[in-house]
Amino acid sequence: MNKVIIVGRLTRDPEVTYTQTGKAVAKFSVAVDNGFGENKMVDYIPVVAWEKLAEVVGNNLGKGRKVLVEGRLQIRDYEKDGQKRRQADIVVQNIEFLDSKNPASNRAADSSPMDKFGTEVFPEEEIPF
Repeated sequence: MNKVIIVGRLTRDPEVTYTQTGKAVAKFSVAVDNGFGENKMVDYIPVVAWEKLAEVVGNNLGKGRKVLVEGRLQIRDYEKDGQKRRQADIVVQNIEFLDSKNPASNRAADSSPMDKFGTEVFPEEEIPF
């Protein structure tokens, strides 16, 4: 099984291009925290989305947006300036936007009580079922 799930923030706006056959491709990288306290590091993980997902990413995401990316690891070999290189990318199968595009909405969400998993907590009387 080849499955990868990461949560982090985009390090730059996605770059959307089209192949010669007209398929959309979005390339971006996600900064993912790794470790805690003094051992905290950040990994910058390259991500590739294809076709409809590429268009959705290009139209809705930008630098700093928080996302959950689910996909598969793909390792590719290529040559640049006569040197052989190898790169690992995550190919997106599913993506979830974890924050709002509107900064005012983010501030409102930040003031809501959250559980330890970052999920908004509602008082029982406000739950409709």
